[in-house]
Amino acid sequence: MTGTTVAREGGRWIERWDPEDEHFWESGGKKTANRNLLFSVLSEHIGFSIWSLWSVMVLFMGPEYGIDPAGKFFLVSMATLVGALVRVPYTFAVARFGGRNWTVFSAAMLLLPTIAAAVIMEPGTSYSTFLLVAALTGLGGGNFASSMTNINAFFPLRQKGWALGLNAGGGNIGVPVIQLIGLLVIGTAGATHPRILLAVYIPLIVVAATLAALRMDNLAPVKNDTGAAKEAVRDGHTWIMSFLYIGTFGSFIGYSFAFGLVLQNQFARTPLQAASITFIGPLLGSLIRPVGGRLADRFGGARITLWNFLAMAVATLGVVIASVQKSLPLFTTAFIVLFVLTGLGNGSTYKMIPGIYHAKALAGGLTGEAAAAYGRRLSGAAMGLIGAVGALGGLGINLALRQSFLTEHTGTPAFVSFLVFYGVCSALTWAVYLRRPATAPAAGKQTDPKPQPGYAEV
Repeated sequence: MTGTTVAREGGRWIERWDPEDEHFWESGGKKTANRNLLFSVLSEHIGFSIWSLWSVMVLFMGPEYGIDPAGKFFLVSMATLVGALVRVPYTFAVARFGGRNWTVFSAAMLLLPTIAAAVIMEPGTSYSTFLLVAALTGLGGGNFASSMTNINAFFPLRQKGWALGLNAGGGNIGVPVIQLIGLLVIGTAGATHPRILLAVYIPLIVVAATLAALRMDNLAPVKNDTGAAKEAVRDGHTWIMSFLYIGTFGSFIGYSFAFGLVLQNQFARTPLQAASITFIGPLLGSLIRPVGGRLADRFGGARITLWNFLAMAVATLGVVIASVQKSLPLFTTAFIVLFVLTGLGNGSTYKMIPGIYHAKALAGGLTGEAAAAYGRRLSGAAMGLIGAVGALGGLGINLALRQSFLTEHTGTPAFVSFLVFYGVCSALTWAVYLRRPATAPAAGKQTDPKPQPGYAEV
């Protein structure tokens, strides 16, 4: 195998890894990277499924469970919260323990919330117990951060977009897949057999952890750069992009968790009727994420992000109108369009991150490989934090819907607040990354005579 692979305490380690070297890459590095990508996607995919487990479990929780709509929204909120918080330590765990080792561990840890849910999923279980087990499923949310960090290290700069897009999209599809399996269970065995769904995933988790142990590698050259992490925390763009990612990925994961509950409680859909619709939006949003990245490559990430947020505001206006008029066809259509737009925005915002730091390096006087290296260093450190903060948007969506149903018995006030938020995101994107000031060292313009669009290209 390309590189020097040795067996040492803690698993298989590759001591030399240089994907930017064409000969190294073509003589075996590419094959090794793709193999690790494949099994990383599998683990991350199941991680997303377990993270979104309670978006399906609540569909099985009929009146006999004694939990009102507000209580169910809070259950899925707990999973969202923990999933967001663990993304930060998961990001740094790859360099500390090795990508292969951490993938095995993080995949195996998914057995904890899954087996726990199988034990307690029955009427009569206390609400606090349900909350605890729902919180445990948040461990699956951390798998995204560690998986992206790990795969980022395996691929050369010229192929990172494709590799990270495939890795992220393959993981996101875990949300609609578990919802589809939940639909199959409800449609065949009925809404009183949630343990069948769990029985499907327990062996899949074991398979994912086992394949990661057998087929993945650790990269010894990958080290935690605490200096870059501190610099990313101090950089304003990290927090601006975190805010925008709340609007894209936060919306995706929040709506994925909440859509079925909204259909049940606002439109009186049965569990089967709700489950037959809920998977469509997350599926389309996952599949279209790479398209958002590709459009950003061609037209500029900031431009695509701006127009995407404006479109999200329009789609949300359709959701508000449908909610007020109690029109299920319009509501479903507008919500699915909104899901698609969250997927596009996921791709375009993540595309912006490395471009922003590269533009900043150019503005600071760096050129060539020095500017590229600075951009890679800062964007790599920022992505984990941005991903964590962005996921908190899912918590905000579910808490807003919980309060809306608790006080008004409808989701309309929450949807109005989402509409306002997307308007703020649009304005922020334009003001920071598209508006062209008279003097723009912060806009990343180069000093050559060719006109530069500043951050519009990021």
